[in-house]
Amino acid sequence: MALHREALHVPHDFVIFAGTANPELAAAIAADLGMLPGACTIDRFPDGETSVELQESVRRKEVFLVQPLSPPANEHLVELLALADACRRAAAARITAVVPYLGYARSDKRHGRREPIMGRMVADVLEAVGVHHVVTVDLHAPQIEGFFEIPVDALTAVPHLSTYLREETSPGVVVVAPDAGALRMATEYAHRLNGTVAVLHKRRESGTGTQVTHLVGDVAGKSCLIVDDMISTGGTLASAIEALLKAGARPALTIAATHGLLLAGARQKLMHKAVRKVVITDTVAGAPKDWSHLQIISIAPVIAGALKRLLEHRSLGDLY
Repeated sequence: MALHREALHVPHDFVIFAGTANPELAAAIAADLGMLPGACTIDRFPDGETSVELQESVRRKEVFLVQPLSPPANEHLVELLALADACRRAAAARITAVVPYLGYARSDKRHGRREPIMGRMVADVLEAVGVHHVVTVDLHAPQIEGFFEIPVDALTAVPHLSTYLREETSPGVVVVAPDAGALRMATEYAHRLNGTVAVLHKRRESGTGTQVTHLVGDVAGKSCLIVDDMISTGGTLASAIEALLKAGARPALTIAATHGLLLAGARQKLMHKAVRKVVITDTVAGAPKDWSHLQIISIAPVIAGALKRLLEHRSLGDLY
């Protein structure tokens, strides 16, 4: 894959390179900064090995590598490592990995004695190849930030999505966390939308299946907004939909999530007659274009705003 830019319009002190995971998002971030992504080529050898070549100088430049660790996560991780190593060996001044969706973040602890902690392993290998800084969006587990010895800026899409949802939800909406892990996010949405909070407690029955055990909060006769950091297989949300309808919620549910992985079967689970809209951002590429209920909000302005502040050595506190 080759990406090019017009050098006359690009500042000489920084460059943005895109991996193959989401080049459209990288281009949108670059456009918000008044430039195009840097020129690079990413290929595969016949045996599947990754080949990377930078086609312009990065010597003494600030480099941003945009690459979510979306499926296939292993390939995209190796691409990111290869890009970082290429930049380090080409004498880049500083390398920032912009990883809008940080894969392996769900592996933040051991459930048994003979399991890896993949979240920590990813942090270690990113540091090992010379990454100086990580920028990500809505970590699945906030403690993942502590796995890194380098600075991490964990951005959030909640204010950005709330601006859109304010026009899509009814006054007094009940913001529902589909599990205890999403309660903090649900509370933030409720604050911004002037709503109340409910939380579903669940029991995991398998790697893809969960069962709701009880609901805390009043949803009877009310509009509900179900929020989470990601939609993977859709199993958790499907259980939440059934539990809310059983509890008397109005059959006009809205679902919002930052990362729309939408793996096989997710769309079918969410095409429930009670779901009026599913809202996600573009941290992950490949969302279906023919799904009328799906609304994609670009996260590029948020990430570009963060990068601009980093380049100007400013705080990110006023980003939202």
